[in-house]
Amino acid sequence: MRRPAFSSLFLASGLLALTQLMTPTDAAAEARLALVIGQSAYRTVPELPNAANDAKGMTELLGNAGFTVTTAANLAQNEMRAAISDFAGKVSASGADTVALVFYAGHGLQIDGENYLVPVDLDPKREADIPLQGVRLNDLLNTLGALPTRARIFMLDACRNNPFPALSGAGHGLAIVDTKAGAPGSFISYSTSPGAEAEDGSGIDSPYTTAALTVAKQPNLPIEEVFKRIRVAVAQSTDGRQIPWESSSLTTDFRFFGESSGSTPALPGTSAMALASGTRSVEDWRKTLQGKPATAAYELVITDDTVEAYQAYIELYAQDTRTPRVRTVLERRRQMLAWERATAINTRASFEAYLANWDNSDLAATARRLLLRVQNRNYGVPVAAVATPVAVAMAPTCPCSTPTAPATPINPSVAPVIKKRVDDTPPKRKVVETPPKRRPPPEEVVYERAPPPGPPPGAVMQGVGIGIGIGMGMGGRGGGDHYRGDYNRRY
Repeated sequence: MRRPAFSSLFLASGLLALTQLMTPTDAAAEARLALVIGQSAYRTVPELPNAANDAKGMTELLGNAGFTVTTAANLAQNEMRAAISDFAGKVSASGADTVALVFYAGHGLQIDGENYLVPVDLDPKREADIPLQGVRLNDLLNTLGALPTRARIFMLDACRNNPFPALSGAGHGLAIVDTKAGAPGSFISYSTSPGAEAEDGSGIDSPYTTAALTVAKQPNLPIEEVFKRIRVAVAQSTDGRQIPWESSSLTTDFRFFGESSGSTPALPGTSAMALASGTRSVEDWRKTLQGKPATAAYELVITDDTVEAYQAYIELYAQDTRTPRVRTVLERRRQMLAWERATAINTRASFEAYLANWDNSDLAATARRLLLRVQNRNYGVPVAAVATPVAVAMAPTCPCSTPTAPATPINPSVAPVIKKRVDDTPPKRKVVETPPKRRPPPEEVVYERAPPPGPPPGAVMQGVGIGIGIGMGMGGRGGGDHYRGDYNRRY
């Protein structure tokens, strides 16, 4: 009787030891849930056939990566909202150790600085219809951001061209969404740079999804490395016309596929130092790129995808054939960063500062409209005190022919200050003579006397007439009071 018990105990110990040796991914320590939405059959504009293919390919990839996938296609507004709500319910029920991923393929729009996913039944007659008929991206982010999860991943292949002719004033592409401004633990990826339009591609999938289906399969790649490689692959396949972008506030590591016995191949020309983005100065990037072939330098700055990296490349490789593309990306990135600041601050000063530098951009009309909304709201704020730092942060790119090291946290070569002539002479104060205060008339002492007995009727009427004339002629307040006093004084 003891032998089976001993065997069971030995087997249980062996399983426990094996579980401890397994990686978190292999042990399925985390739950993985995904919502895949493909919007192809739009009712009022041409279809997007690749969006359906993209959703199908991502459903298969995520299923192989251990996700329980919910796939939805061609959703109207109410259906899309219901799908997001149902998915949030599944994530909430799954617990805090859950990775929630949403992939969206279809049209997307930005209106007044807000990004919207486009249901297939959207039929706008004006820009004001979009908040009523679309689905705000922030609603999706906030719905999942309010839930305790290990990580939230959003992949948006939604930056295609605006197909709605009634929305001529809408900005190109999508506005920047900074995940650091919301709940931590989020990762968001756009199929192209903020403010730019993505291509639908000539194959069955879009360039972004094509790269994602290939790169994400590579084992043992952190998610940040996956999307850096996707960015390089898309830039190469589109000849630099499309460069994906992402923002991360993840607090934990994530890999689509787990550990492998082999080594991870390095991206051409990259190093650990080069992959550390967001903290390096223009001068640091000049030192890194100095002496490298233009192709290797180009892949480095595309991988990093920061203003500082692009600035250094333009300065060092002014004659390279890729430089005009990089300059276009840099200018648009600066503009979209300025737009993000303007809408985030949302004051008269912030929109005036944006228009001072980007008055001819596709977002200028929206900036003027938002300026009208807020101009009466902050009347008590001293505009001159606020406008200067905002204007510095939003300034466009200066010529990059002469490299200069950053002397301040805001590099003048990166964000120059647009100086205007200021008259130091203090304005003359206008003296307004105020009329002297009118003194109240001294109190009148009225001695009441009894009228003489039996005055004739004519005398009484004559006294009333004289009293009224004196009271009105003096112009004082209350002719009746003067009438009474004058009448009594007469006697």
